[in-house]
Amino acid sequence: MTRSLTRRRALATGAGAALLPLVHVGGAHAAGSLAVGFWDHWVPQGNDVMKKQATAWAEKNKVDLQADFITGNGNKLLMTRAAEAQARTGHDMLAFQTWDIHQYADRLEPVDDVMGHLIAQYGQTNEICEYLGRIGGHWGAVPTSSGTQIKGPCGRISLLNQIAGLDVVGMYPARPEHTAAADGWTYDAMLKAMAACKKANVPFGIGLGLTVDSTDSAGALFAAFGAELVDGEGNLKVRSEPVHRLLEYAQQMVKFLPADAISYDDASNNRALISGKSALIFNPPSAWAVAKRDNPTIAADCWTFPAPRGVKGRFAPYLPFFWGVWSFSKNKSAAKDLIAYLSERAQVEERCNVVEGFDLPPFDSMLDFKIWEEVEPPKGTIYNYPLRKWHDARPTFAASWAAPDVAVQIYNRGTLPTMFAKLMTGSSIEQTMAWAESEVQGFLR
Repeated sequence: MTRSLTRRRALATGAGAALLPLVHVGGAHAAGSLAVGFWDHWVPQGNDVMKKQATAWAEKNKVDLQADFITGNGNKLLMTRAAEAQARTGHDMLAFQTWDIHQYADRLEPVDDVMGHLIAQYGQTNEICEYLGRIGGHWGAVPTSSGTQIKGPCGRISLLNQIAGLDVVGMYPARPEHTAAADGWTYDAMLKAMAACKKANVPFGIGLGLTVDSTDSAGALFAAFGAELVDGEGNLKVRSEPVHRLLEYAQQMVKFLPADAISYDDASNNRALISGKSALIFNPPSAWAVAKRDNPTIAADCWTFPAPRGVKGRFAPYLPFFWGVWSFSKNKSAAKDLIAYLSERAQVEERCNVVEGFDLPPFDSMLDFKIWEEVEPPKGTIYNYPLRKWHDARPTFAASWAAPDVAVQIYNRGTLPTMFAKLMTGSSIEQTMAWAESEVQGFLR
């Protein structure tokens, strides 16, 4: 089967891949079979508890359950989705990321019934889940906690205090409290801290590469300055005052980044923090967790807290995962029932606990799990990882100011961090805007 796609609709898929073998994990043989493809969690215990929960559901409902845990490394999960969508066969239920719901909208079974049930229990989800998960007024997939993350600042307590004069624990203590010091955590304050840390040879590890981490961090900065390259109606905004003001800021910021920031991949900032070569990175708690294993002294000196505030507010780089049901599934009812079960508070909290708070529930009513208070060292280190009401912050997703068919191209091309990279290599603001304008015009064709 082939499909004709315009450039505006095209999303990156990668080469076709053979379907993965299904691994039997349990179940009776009375209510049909169900094939499930989960995201392979970087914390092995996360897979173990997911398998335990899914098996318990299967035994109770007399379903013969088969499941894969599919790695995102090497685009394996991406290629699995592409191959199954084209062949119209494979898993009944599958893990999806970011733009996948829009890409496979005509292959996905609507899940308004599941979302209606979950929203009635736990309240509304956030605007980013809606932007990526709802199409034409219908939910194409259910946002899940498994893999969902925020990429906010994780800083070295001692270095930021001694070198930059930032008491990050005082700004954001491990308790439900808004502090006056937090009001002073702005992008201007960050610029001063970056200058001090660069001079001390522990620069902020913010990458400008063509990878997801760099794009997400740049997207939060765009949001904080109210900068858009194109609006939702397709009107160019590259030469607007907010974009110019942002680029003026970025022109100063890039002076204080690591010399190799342009070549950063998604592991570069983690390595910089864990090795003691950076005072701050933007990342979920995976970097801290690896430091806890490989360099405990560094881990005990880490504190996660919200992003700085800009002229338009405080925005957190948010990356959600979803569970969807293929329209060609042979057991849609069971697939939806399993998703609903795995999305219940008890199951979400059990999984969150075993991955030490890395996975974020898509419903704010679940952001009171005790795990974020308890993990250590130091105790409370990721208490401020979830967005709290007193943070006065909103989730954001890079380029979500544009219509999805344009935003996905801006995102996947790394347009936002590339603009900063051009400034770092000597391009003027005018040259950078001219390049971005040409890029976006191409995306709009």
